[in-house]
Amino acid sequence: MEKLIITAAICGAEVTKAHNPAVPYTVEEIGREAEAAYSAGASIIHLHVRNDDGTPTQDRERFRKCMAEIRRRCPDVIIQPSTGGAVGMSDEERLQPTSLSPEMATLDCGTCNFGGDDIFVNSENTIIAFAQRMLALGIKPEIEVFDKGMIDTALRLAKKGLLKVPMHFNLVLGVTGGIAATVRDLAYMAASLPQDATFTVSGIGKYQFPMAATAIAMGGHVRVGFEDNVYISKGQPASSNGELVAKAVRLANELGREIATPAEARRILGMRGLNE
Repeated sequence: MEKLIITAAICGAEVTKAHNPAVPYTVEEIGREAEAAYSAGASIIHLHVRNDDGTPTQDRERFRKCMAEIRRRCPDVIIQPSTGGAVGMSDEERLQPTSLSPEMATLDCGTCNFGGDDIFVNSENTIIAFAQRMLALGIKPEIEVFDKGMIDTALRLAKKGLLKVPMHFNLVLGVTGGIAATVRDLAYMAASLPQDATFTVSGIGKYQFPMAATAIAMGGHVRVGFEDNVYISKGQPASSNGELVAKAVRLANELGREIATPAEARRILGMRGLNE
């Protein structure tokens, strides 16, 4: 098997310090949490940004400052800005970080109920526009899928030349309105991908580490972090994103998977290097 790529989703758009006081808001806090995750073994930092009061934002300048702080602390890490933003943001808001020429960014491939009245809207035209932007700028998309139909959408875009192959997917399991976080459903999602695709698995909440262990055994890659889960074990808040990454590393060690460095992750994902 390839070495394991660990992504750390360090803050998300919805989780707050009320859920866990270590959730980062400020530029310094985001840098600190990115460094903790990187030092523990993460090669990709999945990045949402906040205003200092915790309000989610897609402001280009805020992303620029946070990315510079992460780069200062972790010079070779892959920074993966979110273009998902937060529920209710416009396409123009969501696309702002792509103007900073990141190596990688997320591309959500469908609309999903997020519970209550919250609907994460990604129309076909939105998906196409985001794919075109990333293609034009040479940004590697991580294709975010919450259900099987979103994989099919990505395959249609690839046939039209809007997504380069091999593609990289993030299989998100356990979101309200999305596919369940079960071994059966993860196997089904993974089997629906093209043979040359790579995939990361994100289990939400209490499913983070059961899904991570399954992904490691299957040969997939893993995402952990406060965006998806704030506990290191039942009822015990994690002290940092680094603690969550370290747990994923321990699982990998037990299952015989070595951990990829950022340079190795770039090779596995077919990405251009920092200076290319």
